[in-house]
Amino acid sequence: MERLFYFYSMKKIAVFTSGGDSPGMNACIRAVVRTAIYHSIEVCGIMQGYKGMIEGGENFIEMNSRSVGNIIQRGGTILKSSRSKEFMTPEGRKLAYDNLIANGIEGIVCIGGNGTFTGAEIFYNEYGIPSIGAPGTIDNDLYGTDFTIGFDTAINTAVDAIDKIRDTADSHGRTFLVELMGRHAGFISLAATIAGGAEQVLLPELVEDHSKVVEFFKGRTNTKKSFSIVVVAEGNEEGGAFKIDEMLKAEIPGFESRVVILGHIQRGGSPTAYDRVLASRLGSGAVEALMNGEKNKMAGLINNRFQLTSFHDAIYKRKELNPDLIKLVDIFNC
Repeated sequence: MERLFYFYSMKKIAVFTSGGDSPGMNACIRAVVRTAIYHSIEVCGIMQGYKGMIEGGENFIEMNSRSVGNIIQRGGTILKSSRSKEFMTPEGRKLAYDNLIANGIEGIVCIGGNGTFTGAEIFYNEYGIPSIGAPGTIDNDLYGTDFTIGFDTAINTAVDAIDKIRDTADSHGRTFLVELMGRHAGFISLAATIAGGAEQVLLPELVEDHSKVVEFFKGRTNTKKSFSIVVVAEGNEEGGAFKIDEMLKAEIPGFESRVVILGHIQRGGSPTAYDRVLASRLGSGAVEALMNGEKNKMAGLINNRFQLTSFHDAIYKRKELNPDLIKLVDIFNC
């Protein structure tokens, strides 16, 4: 989609991060601030997401180029993050609106995921303050972008852990079940399975994949593999890795395994070069979209080109796993 700009007169915008943190959020904040300054727009950083927007006061911070110096390589978010139940109420949103008006805010760049964008859309419908979202979530589950900010870093973190676990699995001839994040989406687990050379994967999207794992281990006596690694997305239909461990031990006599839950380590760490570039492009594009009069849309990259997708579609349209990658898991385990 060709990007045409008819810049509106916008004097001041705000940026905040909300929901679960993801590597690259700081790079996105940096891009928002410096792009706004480049276009002579003032920028206010809101601490603690919607919670800070409601509480006001010191949570509203005037930002300049120096405010975002030396942060592109840092994980987490300098603006902090939280989930606000109060923003889900009309009274909470009214307080947030009053604070935005008091600080002269005319537009918002919100960095987060489903909940963040849902709140922004409701807020616009009630009070008319436009928002553009940047997809900051390791899950990569938002429709309208090939990759979300933090996904690439999370995969690399998971693969690094799998590589280390493989050393121990090989040394002891053991099976390891490695649980990765993904309550509703298996993008991290699928990519990490292929990149980490794991033998099997269980995903929320594949409702019968547990039977394939059982058959794999029942037939392993016909192979010469002395160890195995199975990746389990935390949201698969049978439950997490401990549940799968119980199931395999119940169905396969003599089965032994070890469970590793990677957990929140996948959220942290310095973002990869890809995530830094992605976050920079989306943060900058979000500011220019606001200037172009856009609202209630998420910035994304599709086939490496900048795209805007409505919040509604980004949240509610299902993003499918790549069937070619699912096929590769079977091919490589023959």
